[in-house]
Amino acid sequence: MTVEQVTADVFLPGTYARGVPYARFRELREKSPVCRIGEPAVGPWPPGPGFWAVFRHADVKHVLRSPETFSSHLGATQLRDPDTEADLRFVRTTMLNQDPPGHGRLRRIVASALTPRAVRELEAVIEARARALVGRIAERGEADFVELSAELPVHTLAHVLGVPQEDGALIHDWANRVIGYQDADYALSDTAARERLTPMGRAALARRPAPRTRPDGRPVNPRSREALADMFHYAHALAERPAPGSVMALMREGGLTRDEFEMMFFLFAVAGSEAPRNALPGGLLTLLDHPDQFALLRSRPELVPSAVEEMLRHWPPVVHFRRTAARDTELGGRLIRRGEKVVVFHPSANRDERVFPDPDRFDVTRTPNDHVSFGYGPHFCPGAHLARAQMRAVLRAVLDRRPGLERAGEPVRLRSNFQNGLKHLPVRWRTDR
Repeated sequence: MTVEQVTADVFLPGTYARGVPYARFRELREKSPVCRIGEPAVGPWPPGPGFWAVFRHADVKHVLRSPETFSSHLGATQLRDPDTEADLRFVRTTMLNQDPPGHGRLRRIVASALTPRAVRELEAVIEARARALVGRIAERGEADFVELSAELPVHTLAHVLGVPQEDGALIHDWANRVIGYQDADYALSDTAARERLTPMGRAALARRPAPRTRPDGRPVNPRSREALADMFHYAHALAERPAPGSVMALMREGGLTRDEFEMMFFLFAVAGSEAPRNALPGGLLTLLDHPDQFALLRSRPELVPSAVEEMLRHWPPVVHFRRTAARDTELGGRLIRRGEKVVVFHPSANRDERVFPDPDRFDVTRTPNDHVSFGYGPHFCPGAHLARAQMRAVLRAVLDRRPGLERAGEPVRLRSNFQNGLKHLPVRWRTDR
């Protein structure tokens, strides 16, 4: 049995449906901190060529801060190779898949949309929505926290993009289809009620591609223009009448090509929801499973910011990101050839004993907390502050209502080797006993 076969478990989506393999990561950090991982076939998806996996914190940061050696552009940043050269050319137009200087040009457009003033206004919107969502749980007595918390990033992104709230379910479905394509419950997500959509939303929905495969029998790439035709139709319709100073107006005025515009909309509408929709339920579950830390937080609410950082360290919303070697190089004593895939594993870096004392312990007072849940270097997540704001707002809303939440059933994890997510988290409002 080859090393690639032995370590393929950290690639398989089914592994993460059971839980992040932290014990396996610990073993690999010690014995094989940079090693080859196999890419066996998964369902209808064909096998891949394999990749170099990076598990230690220092090596992960080195890869992420060195675009001249580890490129985001050459093969894009998803572990699976794009199906065709056309797919690769298309996804390369997004900021995520650019290296400097092209990355900086696109990032400046994002930064111009998220000025300090705009963020302050958004935080007020987030705070109000978070309190309404938590209040809804209190009124019902019991709820699925995943369903409720998913509404917060959708509401926030709709506000940022100028999407009518009636069309918010479209954002939810787009994110599900892209983020959860490895999970049968999410791959064909279709929750938008037609009668509630705006005419613009219904027109876009009519462009939604039917489930299909390519002529060679392979499934359609979920991040291709073909698979997201409805989202891009909606983006162009929305851009025809953008509000002055809005994100859509800035995108139109930014000199973007058609492909760049579509992928910028993708970045806001889909990538912008990944972190909070995974980190909010995961962070709450972590707190519920550590009642001593929850009690400490109740007694010291000033710890909310550090608690959020520890929740992110303990439950990173993204499992991995890919780079491609731009030249022959050495990492962790291994020779990596130009063109080979290099994949960093955030959950492993966040539990590295060389950086975090007692790394498996959940500690809301932990400081410093040098986690890499939002990446590192030039591609550090530009929406990190918004994700943090949403987590702080929900946590404060929960703490302000007594006696608080408790688990009402077993959580159900997302089947994905990319997103560290939950599909269900039953909770109930506790009664004083």
